[in-house]
Amino acid sequence: TSQGCSSCPPADRLAAQLAERDDVIVVSRPVTYWDRLGWKDTLALPANTDLQRAYAKRGLDGRNGVYTPQIVANGASGTVGSREQAIEDMIAAETDSAVSLRVERDDNGEISVAITGDATGSATLSLLALDSEASVPIGRGENGGRTVRYTNVLKGERAIADWQGDTNPIAIPADRFRFEGADRYALILREGASGRVLAARYVH
Repeated sequence: TSQGCSSCPPADRLAAQLAERDDVIVVSRPVTYWDRLGWKDTLALPANTDLQRAYAKRGLDGRNGVYTPQIVANGASGTVGSREQAIEDMIAAETDSAVSLRVERDDNGEISVAITGDATGSATLSLLALDSEASVPIGRGENGGRTVRYTNVLKGERAIADWQGDTNPIAIPADRFRFEGADRYALILREGASGRVLAARYVH
């Protein structure tokens, strides 16, 4: 979504609802290209814009392209981010996965990640740093005068390890979980920089 897009607040509210579910990992990735209309999105990252464009170039099932609001499920399918029934259908179609993540934390805060399942190629395990809730008063543009709430906003992403089907646990030191502005973390296992997400989970 973007703070400069008047169609986006309904999608941001829906993201908050989806984040309450146990079977969905929600990550909000505000994009930058609406900034040209006079309000710079205070949460947007160029990497989010790059990822959306990479999805569109590769092609998503459903509605492809670069637009807001957009929701992408598992890096595989996309639709308008405010269309609740279409999103429910898309999530239901994307829930089956042959890969899973199991996470354990020791007394020092180090995380051990065991990946189980079948790999058809290589994938990257990445740590996502999130701000679980942010409220932004928007001063100008299409949403000027509104305060919009955002859920699980991406603050940064770190590649942890490559995975090619092996079962050896992957250790993540505790200091990797110190990221300015983040109060929540998630792990995703993704094929390439903009490929399908094979597995994901929050880290508690």
